[in-house]
Parts: sequence; structure tokens; C-alpha cells
Amino acid sequence: MPFWAQILAGLVLGVLLGWLARSQDLAWLVTTLEKVGGTFVGLLKLAVAPLVFFAILVSITNLRKVNNAARLASRTLLWFMITSLIAVAIGIVIGLVSNPGAGTGLTAKDGAKPENTGSWIDFLTGIVPTDVITPFTELNVLQIVFMAAVAGVAALQLGDRAKPVLAVSESVLELLQKALWWVIRLAPLGTVGLIGRAIATYGWDLLGQYATLTVDIYVGCAIVLFGVYPLLLATVAKANPLHFFKGAWPAIQLGFVSRSSVGTMPLTQKVTERLGVPKEYASFAVPFGATTKMDGCAAIYPAIAAIFVAQIFGIQLGVGDYLLIAFVSVVGSAATAGLTGATVMLTLTLSTLGLPMEGVGLLLAIDPILDMMRTATNVAGQVVAPVIVAARENILDRDKYNSVASAPLDEPEPRQAVAVPA
Repeated sequence: MPFWAQILAGLVLGVLLGWLARSQDLAWLVTTLEKVGGTFVGLLKLAVAPLVFFAILVSITNLRKVNNAARLASRTLLWFMITSLIAVAIGIVIGLVSNPGAGTGLTAKDGAKPENTGSWIDFLTGIVPTDVITPFTELNVLQIVFMAAVAGVAALQLGDRAKPVLAVSESVLELLQKALWWVIRLAPLGTVGLIGRAIATYGWDLLGQYATLTVDIYVGCAIVLFGVYPLLLATVAKANPLHFFKGAWPAIQLGFVSRSSVGTMPLTQKVTERLGVPKEYASFAVPFGATTKMDGCAAIYPAIAAIFVAQIFGIQLGVGDYLLIAFVSVVGSAATAGLTGATVMLTLTLSTLGLPMEGVGLLLAIDPILDMMRTATNVAGQVVAPVIVAARENILDRDKYNSVASAPLDEPEPRQAVAVPA
């Protein structure tokens, strides 16, 4: 059975078991679903810190094998920013049209300040770790990325003297990818537990007060995922969007279920390569995107959520505020780097706009349901950008892209050097 079909089957079974557990009040089934889903996420989380470190380090050093690497890197960042701006604009328009905070019955008293909040000072000072251990034990992905980038640039500067370290790093990365590939193979079981627990715990009652907000997030992400991305592929990359979804769908599904862009990264890189993006470029663009490219969590969500919170607290937002939302979405998206959730990005947005932090408490209850669609959009964007850049730089393997199949995925293939036209 194709991998995407296995996850779909797990999704359906999870919904059925979750509904059964909630309707029949089966505590043992709820516990079982929670343990199955929690174990799957725990296995993903176990590999995240070392995977991010070695993936970023190796991807930076691999750029030495690519002609015009600086241009590829700059074009990748440019398309990350372009798609983020489009996504946040869509989020703002949807929020203004639908008024998600109106008629909810929620008040300021229903909210509570989060234990941890984000600010620009925290964001900027938090990039640099105080030691090399804490970022790994506390899973501070942003600091891990910083250390990996420093190590990668240092290795490039050392040249041949760094070859022993690079050989070990590449071996460790391949080991981690192989181990995590086994975890990814368990995704259908993890799907049953995660979706089942969500249904059993939250049911459909919670969606009442947050109905408009939930619909807004899903519609906004769907417009970007099934409208903006295909349009960019067809017009900019001159590539058939149907082939894109055929190749990328397993990673998009896994992102939806796991709510983890970083945990999905090995599969994201695999489907990106299957779509014809050269391995050496994909090994840079995908890890970079998995930690900084968040159209769902860092663009659509904070835009709509900020409007939601402002309406609950009776605060009028102006044109300047909407421009600030766009600025935060593009510049601060790296703050969402982590396993799940976008609370840091939301608090960063609210603090920039001067909105009450109690608004975060209003959104935490519904966050897991929203996070699934947000992460699926994140993952799709992390594949779209490299495809567009590769197409525009004439390094996209068109034959491979057009012949991609949704058959079961194999493990990552050995890397090869790629020449980019001057």
C-alpha cells in the first residue's frame, strides 16, 4: 500500500476510534491512543536536535560542491520571503472579512498569560546560546541552527583540514536519517493515536466558540496550499502542479499528522529530490526551510490570530498594525523553529502590536487542531520554494519531475555533486 494511503487509513481509523472513545466514555481507549501518539511524537523529538545540527552543518559544507552556491542561497531566501508575504496578506484579508473574534462569547477573562512569551529582545539575544549543551536538552532549535551554521562556515574556512570532521558528520547524519526513517514508517500508527486522541479529548464541542477562527485558518492555509503554490509552480516554474502534489503528498500528510516540520524533514527532503531538485541543493534548502520557512505557523496563523485577539479585547487595529504583522511574519518566522506549535511566534506578534498576552490563553485550547493544517502548509512551502528556484536556475530535472510517482518511498540515496549554470 502506498505510504500516503497508509497514513490516510490511519487518519480514518483514528477518527473512528476517537469518536468511539468519546461517545462511549472509554477511558482505556483514550489512554491507549494517547500512549501510541505520544510515543510516536517522542521518537520524532528524540532525533530532532542532532538531526537539525548535522543537517545544517552538512548542508552548508555541501554548498562548496555547487557552482554559484551564494546565488542559490539568496534566491531560496528571496522565495521564502515572497511566499511568506503572500501568505500573510491572505491571512489579513480573511481576518478582516470574517471577523473571527466577533460573536464567540469569549471575553478577556477567558484568557491567561502564557508562562513563556516572545519579544524581539528575547528573539535576538536567544539566537546565541550560553553553552553547547542546553540547546540540545531544551530543544531550542534556533540556537542549534546557529551553532550548526557557525560550525559549517568554520569548516568551509578550514578547507581540507576539516575533512575528518565532515566525514564523521556526514556519517552521523546518514545514521540519524536511517533511524528516523524507521520512525517515519510508523507514521500510520502514530496517526491513529494522534488523531484519535485529539477527537477523544476535544471532540467537536470546542469548535463552537472557535468556529470562525478554525475555518479561517483552514481556508487560509488551503488557499495557499492549493491555490498560491500551484499558481506559482505553473507560472514561475512552468511545472505541472499535479505532479508536485503527487510527489510531495506523503510529506504533506506526515506534517499534518505529526505537527512537526523538523520531524518531517527527512521525508520532505526525499520528496523534494524525487521531484527533480538536485540532491546537493535540496540538502541545503530543505533543512534551512524546515527551521525558517513557516507559511502556516508564521504568516497565516499570526495574522488571523492577532485580529481575533484584538476583536476579543475590543482593540482597533490600523494599517500600520497590519504592516507590522507582515514584517514580523517575514523576519521573525525563525522563532517558530521547533517540534510543534507556534506560540512563540504568536506572542512575538502580539507583543509587537501591543496586544494583551492573555490572548494567547484563548488560543491554546484550540491550538492542536489548528496546528495540523498549519504544519501541512509549512511542509508544502518547504518543497515548493526549492522546486521554483531549481526550475528558474535550470537545474530542475524535468523528466524526473514529470514522471514522479506516489509509490512507497525508498530511503535517501547517496548525494552527488551538481553543476549550476553561471
